[in-house]
Amino acid sequence: MRVLAAALIAAMLVGPALGADEGGCFVASSFVHADFALPQVAAAIGAKHLNVAVVGSASSTLPGAEGAAKAYPARLEESLKRRLPAVTVKVTAHTRARETAAEMAKSLQQVLVEDKPDLVIWQTGTVDAMMGVDPDVFQAALDEGLETLHAAKSDAMFMNMQYSPRTDSMIALGSYVEAMRFVALQREVPLFDRLAVMKNWNEMGVFDFYSTTKRIEFAERVHDCIGRLLARLVVDSADLAAQANNSGAGSSDVPNKDIH
Repeated sequence: MRVLAAALIAAMLVGPALGADEGGCFVASSFVHADFALPQVAAAIGAKHLNVAVVGSASSTLPGAEGAAKAYPARLEESLKRRLPAVTVKVTAHTRARETAAEMAKSLQQVLVEDKPDLVIWQTGTVDAMMGVDPDVFQAALDEGLETLHAAKSDAMFMNMQYSPRTDSMIALGSYVEAMRFVALQREVPLFDRLAVMKNWNEMGVFDFYSTTKRIEFAERVHDCIGRLLARLVVDSADLAAQANNSGAGSSDVPNKDIH
C-alpha cells in the first residue's frame, strides 16, 4: 500500500504543465456541471457569510511550508472570494492520510461541531480502492456520512479520486467510482468528478501526467485548477437553489459567469 501511495503522490509532482493557464483549467469544464442544488450554500451566500469544510485524504494536500496555501482547499477559498466579492468566505481543510470513507464518516460529526459548515466537500475513495475495501462497505459509509451531514442541515458534495496513468493498472477504481456516482444520484448530492477532469487534462495536453520529472510547481498548478473548477461547481449548484427559490422569476443573485 505504501508503494501505491507514494506513486499517487508522485503523480501530482511530475511533468511540465502544457498551457495550464486560467483558460487551460476550464478545458475540462464539460465534466463539471451542477446536477443538484446546494440550498444551504445559497442561503449562506444570501446572508453574506459562507463556511466550507473540506474533508479529504493525502491527495487534498501538498508538501512544504507553503503546501496548505497552494493546495486546492485554499485555492477554492480564493476562487470563491473572487466569484463572491460581497461574501465572507472561509474554507477549512480536514485532511488525514490513509483514512477510509468509513473512518472519515465517523469524524464528520466533529467537523460539524467545530466548523458549523454550510457545505462539506468530501473527497474519498482512493484509500478504499488501495486497501480493497468491499465496495458495498464503501457505499454504506458514504450513506452514513451523508445522513450525518444532512441531519445537521449541512450541504454535501462528493469529490472522487485523482487520475494517474502511472497507477491506473495498479488500482481498480471502477467499483468505487460507480458507488460514489450511484450514491450522489440517489441522494441528489453534487459530485466533482476529479478523475474525469484530470484524465481530460492529460488527454488534451493541459497537464502531462505521464512525465517523470518531479516539479512541485506542477502539482500546485493542478491544485489551483481544481480549486477554480470546484468553485464554479459550488456557485452553480447554489445558483440552482436560488433559481428554485425565485420560482424562475428573474435571475438569481448568485453570479455564475465568472471564469476565475
